[in-house]
Amino acid sequence: MKTRLNSLHLAVLFVPLVFLATLARGSESVDDWKDIIRSSPYWVSQGVYDNIVTIRRWVLKESGYCSDSERHILYNMRGQFLGYMNDGDDRKDTQKRLNDTRARLAAEGRADTWAQGSEGTTGYPFALACDQPHVNLDEAMARYLGTLPADLVWGAWDDLSFASADSPQSLHNALLYVYNTRKQQQRINLPRDLIRYLGGQLLIESGGRQRAHSAANARGILQLSPAALQDCRIQPANYWHRLAQMDCALRLMHQNASNLQPAFEERFGHLPQAKQDRLFTLMLVQAYHGGANRVRTLLDDDSLAKPAAYFAQHHDSYTAGDIAFGMIFHNLGRDRFGLASLYYVADVQLATEALCNSPKLKDTDFCS
Repeated sequence: MKTRLNSLHLAVLFVPLVFLATLARGSESVDDWKDIIRSSPYWVSQGVYDNIVTIRRWVLKESGYCSDSERHILYNMRGQFLGYMNDGDDRKDTQKRLNDTRARLAAEGRADTWAQGSEGTTGYPFALACDQPHVNLDEAMARYLGTLPADLVWGAWDDLSFASADSPQSLHNALLYVYNTRKQQQRINLPRDLIRYLGGQLLIESGGRQRAHSAANARGILQLSPAALQDCRIQPANYWHRLAQMDCALRLMHQNASNLQPAFEERFGHLPQAKQDRLFTLMLVQAYHGGANRVRTLLDDDSLAKPAAYFAQHHDSYTAGDIAFGMIFHNLGRDRFGLASLYYVADVQLATEALCNSPKLKDTDFCS
């Protein structure tokens, strides 16, 4: 306990002077929101994972401060909820209200500082719209668990053969079948918890809809791009094939894990094994969303890896989730890293929790 307190004391001692200057500005507006990110000490990431998951829960569940969808909620660098505002009559009016609310939060001392946002420009405190496209978790879980006959699956892909026309099974059973088969064949090597999170990803990516098709041309239950499908040697006629999609997603996860593992072990190999596995799983979820090469730069790039170096040294003071999110938070605005990556992982976490709170799965090995 004394060691932990000492490390926290040191973290406070080394708060950058520019951050202290930011605090002193109070209600003054900062010209560039990225200056706030760059001047913030790493310790602000303590608790950020749980905080972001909480505000995303309000969005996905249409609950809490998002029980009224025509609102924005505002939060700080730690993901802490600061307040909400009702939307305006149009985007321009809503943006003005957001900036007025930011200025008021700073003037009241509820925010350390603020920065104006505009169309296409992030402001601070960060704002999250309650009204945005999101999956209906209850409906998605029903499809995944095969509540209706139309949601059941059977078929063959490559050397895989699952269920039958006379006895189709759920997407969940299909995912377990593909995963266990490829694991036994030693064709994948992934953290133990990854399969559970892949189930959550399936809900978030497509809501369990076989013919889900995004504006970016991602397709199927796991929203794979044409390039990814081609890498998996899937012909266009089979792009929507659910077993093929699962097989391809696991293959991509394995490739991402292989690409990330060396840099991850060098940076975080000294962490307790359970914490390593949890952090690596969350990074694989991020890599599925934003690309393994970009996620790897958070570990080994001279500039982008500075937060990782700090968290590796002071890991006792942070959860695995805080570290995963902290590496992104302190690089916001660099190399296209944005809040969307954090929202995606938070949504997958919520979907995974929903699966493992369901009566069908909560007492199974899948959720243990």
